Amino acid sequence: MNIAISTTLEDIDFDDAVEKTKAALSEQGFGVLTEIDVQATMQEKLGEQMERYLILGACNPTLAHRAVGVMRQIGLLLPCNVVVRADMSSPESAAVIVEAMNPQIMVEVTGEHALEDVAGEAAVKLRAAIAALGGRPTSD
Repeated sequence: MNIAISTTLEDIDFDDAVEKTKAALSEQGFGVLTEIDVQATMQEKLGEQMERYLILGACNPTLAHRAVGVMRQIGLLLPCNVVVRADMSSPESAAVIVEAMNPQIMVEVTGEHALEDVAGEAAVKLRAAIAALGGRPTSD
């Protein structure tokens, strides 16, 4: 099982990629609850340099409610993380990778088969959001 649903966006400004990702998530019923600027955190806390790297904590309230209804501990795996990061494999280009956690991991990690329907629906919605970005699929 792949850990991520992802795409690579070519010739795009990082901030534009973030906004485009948020819009695509919103169209699928996901809101962004948190934003973690990993690059800024590593610089501030460790003095380490790295590429632009942002973690968006995306949540679809209907799906989250269903998942928590099946298994209260599933909150440990919520919200669905979506990573927007500069593509360091081609530093000369303005490519950005957008990756969403594959929700099927919730079923694999917990062994709770009652989560399969909600994980499947979440995966469909996240795949649609990633596909709407129009990039080049990088895994799935």
